[in-house]
Amino acid sequence: QVHLVESGGGLVQPGGSLRLSCAASGSIAGIRAMGWFRQAPEKQRELVAVITGGAYTNYADSVKGRFTISRDNALKTVYLQMNSLKPADTAVYYCKFTTDSGSYYWGQGTQVTVSS
Repeated sequence: QVHLVESGGGLVQPGGSLRLSCAASGSIAGIRAMGWFRQAPEKQRELVAVITGGAYTNYADSVKGRFTISRDNALKTVYLQMNSLKPADTAVYYCKFTTDSGSYYWGQGTQVTVSS
């Protein structure tokens, strides 16, 4: 059984930085894409960033230039470096892995709060 375990969330002041990690445990092969999503209270879950096996990346306009997604295929881990954080970035952040066969897995979520 596959589990995604996230870490790195927390409370940070505006302008600060956090680094999220998401590691897969269990047997998972052919990971096509790794992504980060977030959901703020009373809002729909939205894509933050995605990275494919070929290192193609895509970001939401609201985080371009501030967030960087990266992956370590050997460790089955995806990272999200978040700089210049704003209160609007406050949300629960979820990772998602998608495989070549079309299966997908979600992490349990990690809270990020940006507040002074």
